[in-house]
Amino acid sequence: MATDPFELFNDWLAEARASEPNDPEAMALATANSEGRPSVRMVLLKGHGSGGFLFYTNEQSAKGDQLAANPQAALLFHWKSLRRQVRVEGAVERVSDADADAYFASRARDSQLGAWASDQSRPLDSRETFERRFEDMKHRFEGGDVPRPAHWGGYRVMPQRIEFWSDRPHRLHERRLFVGEGDSWTEGLLYP
Repeated sequence: MATDPFELFNDWLAEARASEPNDPEAMALATANSEGRPSVRMVLLKGHGSGGFLFYTNEQSAKGDQLAANPQAALLFHWKSLRRQVRVEGAVERVSDADADAYFASRARDSQLGAWASDQSRPLDSRETFERRFEDMKHRFEGGDVPRPAHWGGYRVMPQRIEFWSDRPHRLHERRLFVGEGDSWTEGLLYP
């Protein structure tokens, strides 16, 4: 075995990009509030490597509130066409403002405007209200760059456990578990 889990993830993600019909970077993000009540939703992977797995969001959203109270998370990549999944568990940290600014600047303009228009996870009285706010942001930033809102940023899940699951006939699946120990990893198998 003795495979670097990040190299293996890179290989699997490359295969998913070639075969998944939609959003191979989609991942389920599980968080929990300070009382331990879990919540899960889909987000998009925006970077990865030995330092962790990156995603960006409104920090005042439900997930932002949960991560502020309990900075631990789990990720799940499910690539149905490959009959594979990867589970990641670890501590979470915010990315630097400079990194968040750089990523925000790379987004499509309408996505940037949407970040300003949306009070993500808060009650919305009607779709028209949101669309009106979006139009207001178009006018506000017309003719100029759209800066990153102060409440919008990124998070890095720093893996402590990474599990690679492969489907096998008759539910005799293969599960490879990597556990971080300082700067190194140990690898073992789990029963399916």
